Amino acid sequence: MKALVLEAYNKFNFQEVEIPEIKTNEVLVKVKACGICGSDVHGMDGSTGRRIPPLIMGHEASGIIEKVGGNVKNWNKGDRVTFDSTVYPLNDWFTLKGLYNLSDNRKVLGVSPEEYKLQGAMAEYVVIPEHILYKIPDNVSFEQAAMVEPVAVAAHALSLADIKVGDSAVVVGTGMIGIFIVELLKIAGVSPVIAVDIDDKKLESAFDSGADFVINIKSEDAVSQIFELTGRRGADLAFEVVGIEPTVNFAIQSLRKGGQVTLVGNLSKEVNFPLQKVVTQQLKVQGSCAINGEYEKVLNLFSSGKIKPEKMVSAVVPLSEGAHWFNRLYNKESGLNKVILVP
Repeated sequence: MKALVLEAYNKFNFQEVEIPEIKTNEVLVKVKACGICGSDVHGMDGSTGRRIPPLIMGHEASGIIEKVGGNVKNWNKGDRVTFDSTVYPLNDWFTLKGLYNLSDNRKVLGVSPEEYKLQGAMAEYVVIPEHILYKIPDNVSFEQAAMVEPVAVAAHALSLADIKVGDSAVVVGTGMIGIFIVELLKIAGVSPVIAVDIDDKKLESAFDSGADFVINIKSEDAVSQIFELTGRRGADLAFEVVGIEPTVNFAIQSLRKGGQVTLVGNLSKEVNFPLQKVVTQQLKVQGSCAINGEYEKVLNLFSSGKIKPEKMVSAVVPLSEGAHWFNRLYNKESGLNKVILVP
């Protein structure tokens, strides 16, 4: 089969590799679409330490089952499927508690830290354990299904927050995940939703996606504006989707007393934390890690048309051109969002 292989840092080769063998509890999926994730772009230069070459990347994908293992009972050849980005053991303590995203032994498709290497979906075929498969609704395309993972990350963040209809919320960072958080908050009945960023084009996208107000943190007194828009109390909820110290602290500053911030971004390993404010204003601070069973909900949102992920797709291109598009994303080309690779 053909695959896009990261042979060395910043060096891809579109080459012939062996079709992988499946175990009895796995299926072989013929890949129809695979998105380039921001973590793949960050990982290609070695900066994250989680894409040690040689490696086939890719964990946002969809396709058709080509072959099933001997113990697979609920899936058949020809089924249209997508799959979780996380491969987790079923007998792990956290999995049994309903927290598979926190499993001690979870692995991510298309990732290779020092502990493991799991080949991903930027290839004609990929091997997937049956317990992380999801059926694609008939009216959802393969390209749309390849977008489930980033929307599910946003949906997981909302699932952890104590959201009530009519709550106010601030979304700090309006990249792809931030945009989907905005859309999901509006579906949940949150109002107003206030989007904050330093990029006017991203803020325009956030407004088009349903944000009631947008604020450029560079040019405006953003915290004061948020307080004016929320009865001079501050927001009930904040979602931080960047992961650096200034934006984390901004999210905390935007809250009312007793408010809650959910941290989704994690670019920084550590940040200074306003402990006294958190304690004296009884703020709730929590992290949101990956996905924990939100795929089916997201697919239903796609099928109903409540979320239209294709608007975030900038290009659908052949897998053979993957290296070129990786470079464009790596160079942060203006206006370029999700790129979908098609084997």
